[in-house]
Amino acid sequence: MRILGIETSCDETSASIIECQNNKIKLLSNIVSSQVKLHAKWGGVVPNLAAREHLKNIIPVLKLALKEAQTKPNDLDLISVTNGPGLIPALLIGTNVARTLSYVWEKPLIGIHHIEGHIYANFMNGISTISNDQLPMTQKKSNLKSQISFPILCLVVSGGHTQLVLMKDHLKYEIVGQTLDDAAGEAFDKVARILNIGYPGGPIISKFAENYKPKNRSCGIDLPRPMINRNNFDFSFSGLKTAVLYETKKHPRLLKDKKYIIEICHEFQQAAIDVLVSKTIKAARKYNPKTIMLAGGVAANSGLRKQLGDAIHENMPATKYQIPDMEYTGDNAAMIATAACFHWQRTAKAQKEKVLQNWKTLDTDANLKLK
Repeated sequence: MRILGIETSCDETSASIIECQNNKIKLLSNIVSSQVKLHAKWGGVVPNLAAREHLKNIIPVLKLALKEAQTKPNDLDLISVTNGPGLIPALLIGTNVARTLSYVWEKPLIGIHHIEGHIYANFMNGISTISNDQLPMTQKKSNLKSQISFPILCLVVSGGHTQLVLMKDHLKYEIVGQTLDDAAGEAFDKVARILNIGYPGGPIISKFAENYKPKNRSCGIDLPRPMINRNNFDFSFSGLKTAVLYETKKHPRLLKDKKYIIEICHEFQQAAIDVLVSKTIKAARKYNPKTIMLAGGVAANSGLRKQLGDAIHENMPATKYQIPDMEYTGDNAAMIATAACFHWQRTAKAQKEKVLQNWKTLDTDANLKLK
C-alpha cells in the first residue's frame, strides 16, 4: 500500500510517499521545506510566521512529493498527518489540508502523534540496526532488514520533548521518565542564545564542541549534571541552562573569546549528554530491553550517538542499539507515514471503514499525549 504523510508541527513543511508491506517500508519521496532562516533572527520559532510559511509551501511540497514518487492520488491507499503535539497554528495547516484531501480523494485518514513519528523513524528502510560489536559507530545506508526486538527503551530527545519511552510491542507506549522543565533541544537553543552564536542551537553548539581540546582548557568551567544521581528516570535542563547564564555573567568579556565559547559549548553539551546517557542506562537496567533506540532532533548530535552507544556496549552488551539515519532525525513526513503504516496494519477491518470518515472529526491538539 502507498501512504501519504504530512508534517507541519513546527517549522518544517514536509510531505512524503512510502510503500508499506508487512512492516517493510520503501521510501518513494520525502520533501522537506525548512524555515530555519526565517526564524533565526528571532532566536526561535514564531508560531504565526510558521503557519504563514506552511500555508505558502504545503501545496508545492505535496505536488513535488507526488511527482518524485511517480504517484497519483488514485494510487494512494491512506493519508496520514501529524495532529499533535506542536504549535497549534502550524498543526492546523497540515491537518486541514489532510482532511480536505481525504474528503476530495476519498481516502482514509489517520492522525499521528509527532513523537510517535520520531520513534518510528527507526523502522524506516535504509536504516540498519547497529549491534554493539560494531562500535565505534558508522551510519551507512543499508537495505538490510532491521533487527529491532521488543521490549524497546527509546530515548526521545528533541526541541520540545525529552522522554524515556518503554515499548513492549508496536504502538504500546509507557513513559517511564521525562523532563520536568526544559527539553534538551530547548536548552541547546537557549544556551546558544545566551552565547549569541546563532540558531538553531543544537548544530551550532555541537560544531563548537567538536573543536574542544582538553589541553587548551583555560577557564576551568564545571557545569552541574542535574538530577543525575536521583533515583528516578526524569530529567531537568532548566538549571543547566541557568548555570551557563551565571557563568557568562561572571565573564562577560570572554563572550568575544572563541576559545571560551568552545569550552563552554563543550562543557554544556557534555553535561547534557552525561545526564541523558546515565538515565537511559539506569532505566535499561530496570526494564531489561532487548533494544535501546534514540529518536528526535537531538539524535543527530554525534556526541550523544557515540557516547550512548559506548555506554550500552560497556553496561549492556547483549542489548541492540538502534539509531535513525541522520537524514531522518529532524521533523519529516516520512516518519509520520511510517508510523501510519504500523497503525493501519493493526487496525481491524471494521474500524478501517470508519477511518474513511476521519476527515470530519480529526482534531489537532498542541498538547497531545503519547498513549
